[in-house]
Amino acid sequence: MKGTALTAALMAGVFAMTISARADDTGFASSHNLAKQGGRLCMTDHAHTGTGIGPTKPAARAAAIREWASFTNFEYGSDWASFSAAGGVTTSYTKEASGWSATVDARPCKR
Repeated sequence: MKGTALTAALMAGVFAMTISARADDTGFASSHNLAKQGGRLCMTDHAHTGTGIGPTKPAARAAAIREWASFTNFEYGSDWASFSAAGGVTTSYTKEASGWSATVDARPCKR
């Protein structure tokens, strides 16, 4: 009987680890207002900002998006860090001596 209970407990633990390995959500997103928007669950009251520098506008924007995704992943997990799923995206540029600076703002969403 003890062996069966131990086996069941071990199997439950392995199952739980398998499920958590697929989902990467820190749980902190629930501290914000969330709503369904276009098939995604989005933060309605909170945006993140990313900045980047590059020789061209596209390169600067790509760097800004990487920074946005990195911080969003750190704070909420990779489920929330897809910039292509984000809501309320804005981009602004500033001409620098060495190229361009870009700033992106967006509300994290998850599919």
